[in-house]
Amino acid sequence: MAATNKPVVVVGAGPVGLCLALALAQSEVPVTLVETMSDDNFLDQVPRAGSNHPSTLEFFDKIGLYERMLPRGIVAPRFQYWDRQDGALIAEFDHTHLKEDTKFPFVLQCERIKIIEEALEMAKRHPLVKVRMATTFTGFSQSGDGVQVFVTNSDGERETLQASYLASAEGARSVARKEMDIEFEGFTYPERTLNIEVAYDFTKHGFTERNYISDPVEYSNLFHWKGPPDRWRIHFPTDPNEDEGSLTRSDALQSRLKKFLPIDGDYEICGWNLYAVHQRVAKSFRAGRVILLGDAAHVNSPIGGMGLNSGVHDAFNLADKLARILQGTADDAELDRYDRQRRQIAIKHTQAQTVRNKRLLEERDPAIRKRNHEELRRTAEDPALARKFLLRTALFDSLREAEQIQ
Repeated sequence: MAATNKPVVVVGAGPVGLCLALALAQSEVPVTLVETMSDDNFLDQVPRAGSNHPSTLEFFDKIGLYERMLPRGIVAPRFQYWDRQDGALIAEFDHTHLKEDTKFPFVLQCERIKIIEEALEMAKRHPLVKVRMATTFTGFSQSGDGVQVFVTNSDGERETLQASYLASAEGARSVARKEMDIEFEGFTYPERTLNIEVAYDFTKHGFTERNYISDPVEYSNLFHWKGPPDRWRIHFPTDPNEDEGSLTRSDALQSRLKKFLPIDGDYEICGWNLYAVHQRVAKSFRAGRVILLGDAAHVNSPIGGMGLNSGVHDAFNLADKLARILQGTADDAELDRYDRQRRQIAIKHTQAQTVRNKRLLEERDPAIRKRNHEELRRTAEDPALARKFLLRTALFDSLREAEQIQ
């Protein structure tokens, strides 16, 4: 490494932080990965996210992660839009329209927890990645030639790690972003989202592995996850005035599920979680040698699976630039380009698409709903229009646009 022999410190062993660490190590850049959770509780995290788009699978494939995920996921080439009002299928899109664009013309349904389990094992085995579990990042100071990263280790002792750069993949509550006093611009939806996981086969009712259900009263998303036992996750918006206890009582969960799809007897509920949905983007993704990525830089509605995927795209974009800087073939101005590229994509693509997805599903005006559904149907039935639609939803368009930003 031409510039320094100090490692890059990556904070956060989620999919984004792990992908950044593995991509940097693949480019022979040493990494120290700092994670607050311990080996004992790392896999106790709430299941969430896991629709991995074709563009993201290409990145996973580059670091050898895809082959580890495939046996644990479900290959899902198709997804559907439904009208809950009359129970009718509006449109079905098939990723095979992208067979000339990618070696992965499908989405892989593989939850976040499985991704990080596999990626963490890879990181621990890589000689250039030092994994620090049960280590809490508390702050930093930086100078012209490095970053001093302050952490508290598993014994409660304070340490200072020396880094060439600090990458915050800590999530929406990023300590680094707050220390840099970078504004997290945007808003929070008043309603919370309720996820209910059930062991039930929805395919016998015509659903495919990924489904978006339009309804002006209570729209939903329905996704299939590999078991055992196989589970389906259903997303519902909730009344902002209703308290968590009322929403999550066993009888309340069963009532909501049976209203969605009546069955004989009760659903086998495997779990649930309730969370607020934010649409926010950091005003800057970089301050000197400290860089934000993933949820530390931008958060959004989960509709469309944009959050995890766009965060992974941040990681590979940043890894390429940091590697070239540290190998002496580029200068720090590349990090300004990272900021311009990924921030514009977060605003123009990720945020805009997720807002549009939510608005499409919850539209209340009957005339607009009808027009939206007709457009979806027309798009899905025309191969050229369907391919164009899929290039956008699978995030290929955003990657191509980012590369044009200087």
